[in-house]
Amino acid sequence: MRSVLPVLTVLLAILVIWYAAAVRLNSAWTYDQAARAEAEVTFGEVVKDAMVQERPVLPAPHQVAAGLWDGFAGQAITSKKSLVYHGWVTLSATMVGFLIGTLGGILLAVGIVHNKAMDLSVMPWAIASQTIPILAIAPMVIVVLASVGVTGLLPKAVISAYLSFFPVVVGMVKGLRSPDQMMLDQLRTYSASKGQTFWKLRLPASVPYLFTSLKVSVAASLVGAIVGELPAGASAGLGARLLSGSYYGQTIQIWSALFAAALLAAGLVMIVGMIERRTLVRMGMRT
Repeated sequence: MRSVLPVLTVLLAILVIWYAAAVRLNSAWTYDQAARAEAEVTFGEVVKDAMVQERPVLPAPHQVAAGLWDGFAGQAITSKKSLVYHGWVTLSATMVGFLIGTLGGILLAVGIVHNKAMDLSVMPWAIASQTIPILAIAPMVIVVLASVGVTGLLPKAVISAYLSFFPVVVGMVKGLRSPDQMMLDQLRTYSASKGQTFWKLRLPASVPYLFTSLKVSVAASLVGAIVGELPAGASAGLGARLLSGSYYGQTIQIWSALFAAALLAAGLVMIVGMIERRTLVRMGMRT
């Protein structure tokens, strides 16, 4: 109970602030309509109207919850209005990009740790790549790949991989370098080769660091997939849902898609966490 109470307190505070902000931002429409009709409205009427507007500036929490319920349970999963349908499209690009980014990040990290030239050349470029805004890169990737006939899932996966590989590189490099010099010297006394040192010492030591990085990476991969849907003019996916909502002023649709993306990200991080716990228990690193 003591651990739940702080969470509920913060959640309650967020809801109170959210409702107050919704009334404040949505009241302009009510006052404007009253002024046009040369009528007066009470504060209670303003609050009531702010809670039920079809296209509010800021949807109230219950409106977003209703939008989520309708998107998940109120539509057939094959419907273009279903958040399950759009979430699956985004998840597909996310997982492909996550896989590419993870494999690429691990390979780069192994090269950086074992090759001084790669450490001095590739690592700075990997860091510099993350300073370029993804919104600037995404249209370029879409256009370049489309010019060679590559469309659909792969361009979004490439953008997703671009965001997801960096946390894996950093985490794996730190993990592969985590064994202290005494352990490395002991393996040298056993005449262990670099390959044996890697498989028996460096790689097992890097597993906790890898999973920590994967939690960040999978969330970044989802962001990349959503961003990749925006310049592509996609008709499906959470990014497309956000875009169509902004075109037609459907703020409830926008917020519902945002929360659906947040729930999807939380679910992916939880799955990675479950795999991490089982893996570390089997390796004897956790009880």
